Amino acid sequence: MRTSVRKWCFLAAVCLSSVLPTAQATFIPFEVGGDATRASIQGTVDAFRNAVGNPNNGNALGPLGSGRREINWDGVGGVLTTAPAGTPFPGFQANRGALFTTAGTGFVQATQSGLATTFSNTTYNTIFSTFSDFRLFTPVGSNITDVTFFIPGTTTPATVSGFGAVFTDIDLATSTSLMFFDANNNLLFNDFVSAGIVPDGSLSFLGAVGNAGEQIFRVRITTGNSALGPNDGSGVDVVVLDDLIYSEPRALLAVPEPSALALVLTALLGSIGLRRRVAVEKTYRRALRA
Repeated sequence: MRTSVRKWCFLAAVCLSSVLPTAQATFIPFEVGGDATRASIQGTVDAFRNAVGNPNNGNALGPLGSGRREINWDGVGGVLTTAPAGTPFPGFQANRGALFTTAGTGFVQATQSGLATTFSNTTYNTIFSTFSDFRLFTPVGSNITDVTFFIPGTTTPATVSGFGAVFTDIDLATSTSLMFFDANNNLLFNDFVSAGIVPDGSLSFLGAVGNAGEQIFRVRITTGNSALGPNDGSGVDVVVLDDLIYSEPRALLAVPEPSALALVLTALLGSIGLRRRVAVEKTYRRALRA
């Protein structure tokens, strides 16, 4: 009987190990708060690019086995400001596998002067700078941007193993953040972006790469503590985005919900208990016949 119980315990362990997710590993962060020059954050950005993979796959159709994707908002030559796009914003879903949504009314891609005009705030001419010329990106009516991923060239949901973003004009240490979630909406990573080291036009970067097969299904980007608008009062920290960099989107692998794991465990333990009861009853019957 003991051998049988041990056997069933071993089988239970094997089955559970096949469905339980890998223990959460620490993401490797790449972060810097710089001044208004590209050089102040360039080394950290390049290190992150190497970590998520080479080459830059541009608009190539997926799935691809390696490399990364980048969005710098500058691809429409000569257009300084795009008309505000709605939400969801699918402009980069087909060619780079990223879909953007916000609780606001949509998104805008614009130069500093374009932002000043769009939001009727002349200070935006001077408080923002660019990492890659010449446009920046921001939600309209919100400071929250959610990014989900797809195999480029398809509508197949996907995940990435690393994600990073360039920000401009972070003044407060806890106003801006990145949060990573898996397909079951479990939080994988959460960190604030470092503030810049100059009052206006600073550039900052935060990225993180999983080192144990983590699957990032959704990224939430919080830019500042307020949406852009005509009036920026005391304590308001408005922040906008520049380049986004992320690993090549891969097919989403099924991850069982915790409730499903509990059912599996319950069934296995029930089977073990039943085997033990049957064995005890057989032993008892043999003892009565003796």
